Amino acid sequence: MIGRITGTLIELRPPQLIIECHGVGYEIEAPMTTIWALPELQRTVSLYTHLAVREDAHLLYGFAHESERALFRSLLKVNGVGTRMALVILSGMDADAFAECVQLGDIARLTALPGIGKKTAERLIVEMRDRVAVNDGLRMAGGTPAPRPGNAVDDAIAGLIALGYKAQDASRYVHGLATDGLKSEEIIRQVLKSLAPR
Repeated sequence: MIGRITGTLIELRPPQLIIECHGVGYEIEAPMTTIWALPELQRTVSLYTHLAVREDAHLLYGFAHESERALFRSLLKVNGVGTRMALVILSGMDADAFAECVQLGDIARLTALPGIGKKTAERLIVEMRDRVAVNDGLRMAGGTPAPRPGNAVDDAIAGLIALGYKAQDASRYVHGLATDGLKSEEIIRQVLKSLAPR
């Protein structure tokens, strides 16, 4: 089992990234809460990881904080929740926000996330209520995501699609923003913020 990786961040295409460790580049998928906490490219980064073994692939997921990984693993135990949905949830809110959402029974906030309907939201609240607790001490740490070559708008749309949004919706959300000078991570952050229920 790979529990943690420390190495050089060499590539970032949300929600995927590559960390090079002793000459090996590890492809990792991460929620946007972790992406926003990453340092600049070519800097050292350390992520808690979860290895998912399937018949056709071994997939590695990375998290800035152990509490995020713990929540990810707890979500996978909920009937009907897979790795993709767990990433979507953690991209839309951090562990504390999710715990608060569950404890308050906030179905509207959960159903605002892509791919989560009312029944799934209700199941999450019922099954996760005893597994989560708000930790006011949890804070995201890290630097500013690095600029890199490429079209930030296209990368942001691709990132939203990878998070479960339909292609035409992702494009509409991104093109509805003023994106000049923004990195793809910042565009995705603005889209998710604009979609969150007030």
